[in-house]
Amino acid sequence: MEVVNTVGRRKAAVARVYVKPGKGQITINHKELAAYFPLEILQYQVKQPLLATNTTENYDVVINLDGGGIKGQAEAARLGIARALCEIDGEFRPVLKKSGFLTRDSREVERKKPGQPGARRKFQFSKR
Repeated sequence: MEVVNTVGRRKAAVARVYVKPGKGQITINHKELAAYFPLEILQYQVKQPLLATNTTENYDVVINLDGGGIKGQAEAARLGIARALCEIDGEFRPVLKKSGFLTRDSREVERKKPGQPGARRKFQFSKR
């Protein structure tokens, strides 16, 4: 098997994921997973597709993350890994689909409108 290349996106974050056979090492922007995401919950989120398919020790994952915040980046990486696992073996698809790892969360921040302090907020109305 060659290197499988996929993309995951969430909010403003973009994750380019490269999966190849290996010992289960996850590298993000040339750093270890624990060094890049110090929070346990975010580390778990990135590993979720591998845990769901019982392949944590079978593949090495290299991720290039760009844009967004840490939560968006973790979810973008999760989507990229899930897509890569589907390309590697089609039998993983039902498990990943049922867990919701293949669904792209399309919610984005609404733009700020001119003449208002925020996207929906209006300045306080003054009658006099």
